[in-house]
Amino acid sequence: MAEDDTVVLFIGDSVTDCGRRDDADRNLGNGYVRLIDEAFAAGGTPVTIVNRGVSGNRVRDLKARWQKDALDVAPVLVSVLIGVNDTWRRYSENDPTSAEDFEADYRAILSALPSRDEVALVLVEPFLLPVTEAKKAWRVDLEPKIAVVHALAEEFGAVLVPADSYLNGLDDDPAEIAADGVHPTEYGHELLAKLWLDTIEAASA
Repeated sequence: MAEDDTVVLFIGDSVTDCGRRDDADRNLGNGYVRLIDEAFAAGGTPVTIVNRGVSGNRVRDLKARWQKDALDVAPVLVSVLIGVNDTWRRYSENDPTSAEDFEADYRAILSALPSRDEVALVLVEPFLLPVTEAKKAWRVDLEPKIAVVHALAEEFGAVLVPADSYLNGLDDDPAEIAADGVHPTEYGHELLAKLWLDTIEAASA
């Protein structure tokens, strides 16, 4: 990450989007991606952060826009956070995504990337905080998808950011991290950004 044109891409759903399309400044949104960008700038790391999160996306949606929003950006690092909507739709619209379909589409987008020698890869666990009994019940659908992310991270030589296990392991009231269990509060985004940066730093050591 030493060149002025070095692009770091964040792609995923609303957690990554976080209002980026209303951000006339740099299209970064007001969540963890902006905080990471600020941390890179403060540390003197000359990178260009690109946010391609889209609220409501499932992994199939990433697959449909992967060429334009990922490959054409020509990043040197891609960070993917996807999966909670693949669970959410099962309960909100009776439109489930099986773990097998989730894995197939996720593998397809990762397979389209260049090798790890050319593009570093970061996979972030989709996460869910137990703010209600109903949300606790969603774990049965989400946990197999988290297992898929773990397996793909190993298969594709990616750095794994353990967002679900980390956020659920804190002593904080879960609603202080994500009021609805899914969308981080300002504090939740701070936690997520710090975890991402700490995980990358540890992997690079």
